[in-house]
Amino acid sequence: MDCNEALPLMHEYLDGGLKGKEAVALKEHLLACPACRERLKQFEKVEALIQAWPKQEVPSGLTERIMQALPPEKRKNPWWQWIRRHPAASVAAVFALVMMSSFMSLWNQDTELLVKGSDLRSVVIEGDTVYVPQGKTVAGNLTVENGKLKVDGDIEGNIVVIDGSVVMASTAHISGQITEIDEAFGWLWYKMNDWASTLSHK
Repeated sequence: MDCNEALPLMHEYLDGGLKGKEAVALKEHLLACPACRERLKQFEKVEALIQAWPKQEVPSGLTERIMQALPPEKRKNPWWQWIRRHPAASVAAVFALVMMSSFMSLWNQDTELLVKGSDLRSVVIEGDTVYVPQGKTVAGNLTVENGKLKVDGDIEGNIVVIDGSVVMASTAHISGQITEIDEAFGWLWYKMNDWASTLSHK
């Protein structure tokens, strides 16, 4: 055994954990090496001084004062962590919010009368009122946006009235369905379906 191998064994001996063959090997080395014997004596003196040093008592409340002086632990926001882990979903959500807000602003700003249909020859427009006179027939669907629809004649198709009203006379005949949309979400749903049907016909 050389001096470098003996050094960690000396520390283990001082800690009281050296036993068996290693204890015998260290003892044999110390008998043959005066430098390591002197080193072990110095270690023992330091150990004795440490043991003899008076123990300082911790002032009462010191631990509590230290803990209170520490900055508060930051709470981790689970939403922020989810956003950092799923950036693509976050971008899609922001895009959806922007699109929704733009649709809502269009809903609030759009006040101009708009009439759509495949057959508008029998339709009379007076101000904000779309009128289908008695004895006249509109072939196909009819959409009125931001106005009133007054039907005295016949409509061979569906009626959609957006942000308006429908008045039907007793002489009126509608072969399809009547849909009234007066809420922003209903309007948004209608616009999306209209856009999808436009794409499918292209």
